[in-house]
Amino acid sequence: MIRVLLADDQSLVRAGFRALLDAQPDIEVAGEAADGEDALGRVRELRPDVVLMDIRMPRLDGLAATRRITGEPELKDVKVVMLTTFELDEYVFEAIRSGASGFLVKDTEPEELVRAVRAVVDGDALLSPGVTRRLIAEFAARSKEPAAADALSRLTEREREVMALVGIGLSNAEIARRLVVSPLTAKTHVSRTMVKLGARDRAQLVVLAYESGLVRPGWLG
Repeated sequence: MIRVLLADDQSLVRAGFRALLDAQPDIEVAGEAADGEDALGRVRELRPDVVLMDIRMPRLDGLAATRRITGEPELKDVKVVMLTTFELDEYVFEAIRSGASGFLVKDTEPEELVRAVRAVVDGDALLSPGVTRRLIAEFAARSKEPAAADALSRLTEREREVMALVGIGLSNAEIARRLVVSPLTAKTHVSRTMVKLGARDRAQLVVLAYESGLVRPGWLG
């Protein structure tokens, strides 16, 4: 059973998400929070698998709450998905750099929300259909804190190739087809790359691919 915490200052939003998620046979809403401080406390108490975190909340915003959650070693298995009202949200990229596993616009289709919860638990990066990978590239290009120049020196040539494919948004199955290897081999390469670079999850690997210059904005179709 996938346990979810809902963090949003709008009770109506939380109620809608709860009704949708609790209706799934493999998902349950473990708790709710109306602000960032409350969300942090509830995460420490409940240890959910996934937090659906609104970016703009009182007391402590979602971005700061996410940094604190992902910065606590005992909460390393908690995945955070940021919720944003607008597609072109200036905080989206920073949220992922802070450790969020992805983001969704609040008016996303119900089936996409359910898929998102399952996807992040499986270790996949998550991009809302309305918030394109090109947007991630744009924010990455503006980053003021580029990765260290020798970051990629830890990787083998094949791992760099795999990281680049992750960076342009390919799944493990798509990487396997591109490189003519098994999906398990592709997954192993991705996992080893994440470990070597200290990436919390696949979303941060995408960010590092852009920040290191391995993938550049404008390469996406």
